[in-house]
Amino acid sequence: MTKKKERDSAEQILAQVVAGMQEKKAKNIVSLNLRSLNQAVTQYFVICHATSKIQIGAIYNSIEEFVMKNCDTKPLHCEGVQNSEWILIDYFDVVVHVFQEDTRNFYKIENLWADALLTRYKSDD
Repeated sequence: MTKKKERDSAEQILAQVVAGMQEKKAKNIVSLNLRSLNQAVTQYFVICHATSKIQIGAIYNSIEEFVMKNCDTKPLHCEGVQNSEWILIDYFDVVVHVFQEDTRNFYKIENLWADALLTRYKSDD
């Protein structure tokens, strides 16, 4: 796949991840564009939080549904689905983090990539 196609694919997945989050009223949705960072393991991190385990599960399901329906892509790997404190969904070029609010505040992963371009999205705050 060419660099442009990889970038376009990542941006399409990013858009669908955000749409899936917004559909289930995720809070404080942000993406970190990591493409210009040498040590980055992916192109984008997408982060949000919710106020309950039920909402976290709903956001997770919505993300998977939106990405599959609109990008025909399944995640390579998921973690934390059983616990629902912090769910990680890995689409290779886009890595998604769905947190409970306290867990997000504790880990502050946005701060780990302070050099990345941060984009905020309309969310239910």
